[in-house]
Amino acid sequence: MPSQIGCVRRPQKLISTMPNAAPIQVLIIEDHLIMSTALRLLLNSQENLCVVGEASNKDTARQMAASMAPDIVLLDLFLTDGESVSLIPDLLSLSPGARVVVLTGAPDTALHRRALTLGATGLVLKEQPADVLLSAIERVYQGEVWIDRSLLAELMTPVPPPVAGPIDTLTHREREIIGAVGLGLRNKQIAERFFISERTVHNHLASIFRKLEVGDRLELAIYAGNHGLLEQAPPKSA
Repeated sequence: MPSQIGCVRRPQKLISTMPNAAPIQVLIIEDHLIMSTALRLLLNSQENLCVVGEASNKDTARQMAASMAPDIVLLDLFLTDGESVSLIPDLLSLSPGARVVVLTGAPDTALHRRALTLGATGLVLKEQPADVLLSAIERVYQGEVWIDRSLLAELMTPVPPPVAGPIDTLTHREREIIGAVGLGLRNKQIAERFFISERTVHNHLASIFRKLEVGDRLELAIYAGNHGLLEQAPPKSA
């Protein structure tokens, strides 16, 4: 069930230097009750922060984002129903004025990159002191991007290009020959179709078998059918 929270005001140090600023309304999305409670107590102890709700799963988070219209969504990277990164676009769509700060304890650079790509503007490690989180909320609320320094170097490391799969290594001619094999043509027929020698066809097939790790023409035809390679088959001769 969604948990709507009333704010407890205590005469603590303001995290904002703006006088008479309206409280920053925060929605906490965290599936561990102790962690969620600790965050609520911390944030509500600040005079210009107000926790307006707490959610522990994706469905509740969507409901509260739509109904509470928070300024900041404090989002744990993992919830009981899976990683929460995919939730970010929904939160921003349901609450267009919100900004998302992700709390992470996972050393997963790819997931952190994805969170930022999907619209998060803050990334804070759970192991950091409370002051870091408070500063991150303030900066993100003011329109800045906050990324923990220890994560910044990893995120700025270039992503290596994906390793080519076996299909990517096939030449255009090899793809044509695979299509011809799928039509049931023998080496001599393939050679005549493409105006090459049977020896060249044999060499191409040996290369194809090696690249795709298949043992014979039947395995090749099955592999090609499963991976859409037969769609490139040349038309049968009249």
